Amino acid sequence: MTSDENYTVFRECLSSVIVARSEGQPKTSKRRGKAKRNERKETRSSETIITPERADPEELAEFIDFIASETFNTLPEDLKTLSYSAIQHDTTLQSRYIPEDRDTPMNRTLLETLCSPIPVEVTDTLSVYGLIPEANDLPDFMSSVLSEYIASVTTGPPAWANTRADACEICERDWIPLSYHHLIPRGVHAKVVKRGWHDEWVLNSVAWLCRACHSFVHRMASNEELAREWFTVDRILEREDVQDWAKWVGRVRWKAK
Repeated sequence: MTSDENYTVFRECLSSVIVARSEGQPKTSKRRGKAKRNERKETRSSETIITPERADPEELAEFIDFIASETFNTLPEDLKTLSYSAIQHDTTLQSRYIPEDRDTPMNRTLLETLCSPIPVEVTDTLSVYGLIPEANDLPDFMSSVLSEYIASVTTGPPAWANTRADACEICERDWIPLSYHHLIPRGVHAKVVKRGWHDEWVLNSVAWLCRACHSFVHRMASNEELAREWFTVDRILEREDVQDWAKWVGRVRWKAK
């Protein structure tokens, strides 16, 4: 993959984290004079996932693009061009960036090294917008972004690549990178077969979703609930919260360069 292609993936991984945190926070300050003066304040809750108030999609897209471009440019060149092909030909890349267990958090020393060149403007902006509590929390914020980015660009082509859709099957954005979502999560395959919830041949059914929608689906239900109730795109789209989400996130668009 080229640096430009990887930047697109990185921006999506960052977007997923920022969108999730932005929609989960009550609106507590005015932004660019667009906040309503007599707007009712929301009660903050650590368990809140979706609130009535959401950031303006155009402003959010611009904000994400700024954070992504400023951050990606500071990454080492081998990380900016990392790919499945690259780690097959250079084992040092795999040992440097990919833990033996992909579910293991990124090495803390490596994480701090990657975060240290990020401009202070990025850290201050994330802090001002309430996305990180303090400046020294940047590595914790970037951990999931970088881990998902590395996993995304180094994953081999799936056997079901011929099922790939042209647009996200939830928000219908057709210009954004897609990832495959196991409609029956792999972690519950054994339980699904043992309890006879589905035939074995459907276990690897996938939906093609953008990063933001992919993360939303996993926030809306547990793996077991996804396997038992929400195992097709049509079923997922029947939910009112999904329909509301799709309308909102579908308006988050990047400006053409």
